[in-house]
Amino acid sequence: MIGARYGTLGGLVRLTLAPVELAIGRGGVHMKRPEDVRRLVFICHGNLCRSAFADVVARRAGLSVLSFGLSTKSGKRAHGPAIEAAARLGHDMGGHRAMDMTDYEPQDGDALLAMETRQLRWIGNIPHLWHLPRTLLGLYTSPKMLHLHDPYLRSNAYMETCLARIETAMPALRAAFPNARAVDEEPAAQEAAE
Repeated sequence: MIGARYGTLGGLVRLTLAPVELAIGRGGVHMKRPEDVRRLVFICHGNLCRSAFADVVARRAGLSVLSFGLSTKSGKRAHGPAIEAAARLGHDMGGHRAMDMTDYEPQDGDALLAMETRQLRWIGNIPHLWHLPRTLLGLYTSPKMLHLHDPYLRSNAYMETCLARIETAMPALRAAFPNARAVDEEPAAQEAAE
């Protein structure tokens, strides 16, 4: 039960601790003016599951997006079970290729959205990233999930649960960051999101 819903017992513990971290100012969130955001940049460990899926789904929802991993190798394909779970949810991750953070070039208007508070704290210590606005993707999921535990090498049930949670964030992201719409947004994507 815990594995299918939270990935591991550690995932449940981190989910429980995340609100406390935010309340005492250790969550790493640094977001002042959402209206200044022009592109959402999703971050996770490997850019093979969570941030890769968020990238694909947000792009399809008409948002200007990018994603990278904190510790990965640029060019790697998305994780096979993530591709399969995404397909069951109606999304194609087959063309995704990972990007390592060393290959990420920040732009004015970027906002970083991580899956875990520890990732936000890590970003806060990286010289070329610490100044960027950053927050947790889980603040926008329905219901809020302040810790989206890594589904890599976890059960297929948890992989699909995690990706489905990420998918629920798209309407809230569109509303919270109205200026992060893709310039070439397709009318069908715009109508579907409204």
